[in-house]
Parts: sequence; C-alpha cells; structure tokens
Amino acid sequence: MDTPLVELLPELVELLLFSLGSLVLSAVGAYLEHFAFTTVESGQVALGGWEALMGLLAIYFSYLLLTDKCWPRFSELRRRLVEA
Repeated sequence: MDTPLVELLPELVELLLFSLGSLVLSAVGAYLEHFAFTTVESGQVALGGWEALMGLLAIYFSYLLLTDKCWPRFSELRRRLVEA
C-alpha cells in the first residue's frame, strides 16, 4: 500500500464512524417521529408530543454531527488526497 494512504487510514475510519453515527441518529429520529404520529392518532397527545420532541432532537444532533464533524473532515481528506 501507498504510505500516504496508510497514514490517512485512521482519519478515514473516524470519518466513517461519524458518518454512520449521523445516519443512525437520523434513522432513529425518523422512527421516533413516525412513532409520535401514531401515538397522537391513538389519542395520547402529551406522550406523542414528547416523542416528537425526542425525534426532532435526534434529527438535530444528526445534522450537527454531519455539518460539524463529517463535512469538514471529508473536505480536508479530499484536499489531502488530491495533493498526494
């Protein structure tokens, strides 16, 4: 293997883990939102509102993880790979 690629391997793994974390959080948020809507339809409005809030928080943290961790690291790695 090429030496620059081996040096970038830990950063690539870290980027992969942050990306998977963002994907999981967004999936959990979407599931919670769906669950909240079905809970409200069954007549439990307060519980459904709480579940909707938790779903929105999961989606928000997924967005923050994507924009604060994943995208800057992806841009930096892409720049370093182009330079190599």
